[in-house]
Amino acid sequence: MSTSKRSKGKSMRYTTRVTGPESLGQLIQQARVASGQTQAELADELGISQRTITEIETGKSTKQMRRVFQLLKTVGVTLNGEWG
Repeated sequence: MSTSKRSKGKSMRYTTRVTGPESLGQLIQQARVASGQTQAELADELGISQRTITEIETGKSTKQMRRVFQLLKTVGVTLNGEWG
């Protein structure tokens, strides 16, 4: 995963190339931390368990998630995550 920072006023904008479940999880974790939320708070807001948030952030996702990334790669779709 490559991450670059772009300054925009006082806030920083981050651009991350998402290449699979692991880099997507890292992006989600970075955005969550930057927003000041804990895993427990985010899980509660989404109605899922904190364990699920941990699994997503560490890239220990389901087979279906991996298949989605295989599908995207096969059809030539890349994901760029931006937040900030």
